[in-house]
Amino acid sequence: MKHFTLDELTRSATARRLGIDNTPTRQAAANLKQLVANILDPLREAYGAPIYVNSGYRCPVLNRAVGGSASSQHLTGEAADITAGSKAGNRRLYELLRNLPVDQAINEHDFAWLHVSYGPRHRRSFFAL
Repeated sequence: MKHFTLDELTRSATARRLGIDNTPTRQAAANLKQLVANILDPLREAYGAPIYVNSGYRCPVLNRAVGGSASSQHLTGEAADITAGSKAGNRRLYELLRNLPVDQAINEHDFAWLHVSYGPRHRRSFFAL
């Protein structure tokens, strides 16, 4: 984990505000490390500038509190919502993700942020919400 930390992948203002313990399970922590090793660190290297994590791991209580899907990969540590800080930067990240072994890359709300996941399904799915 060269450019990202477990803390930033589990940090949540909502969890802090509501007193939710968002400590990942061992398996979720291992999945987060795989997400970083296979997607986030290589993406950061290719982009050449910082990438910010808006949301990473979410325990079930936190996921419900933020209105996340019951089948969200955030629950297993396989997903992160990221941004370069601008729509133009996020567009570039989205294109760079095409060269990486993503499970899903989702352009959220016209590149307001990106959802990216890495996991056993390896769907290579790219789409917009």
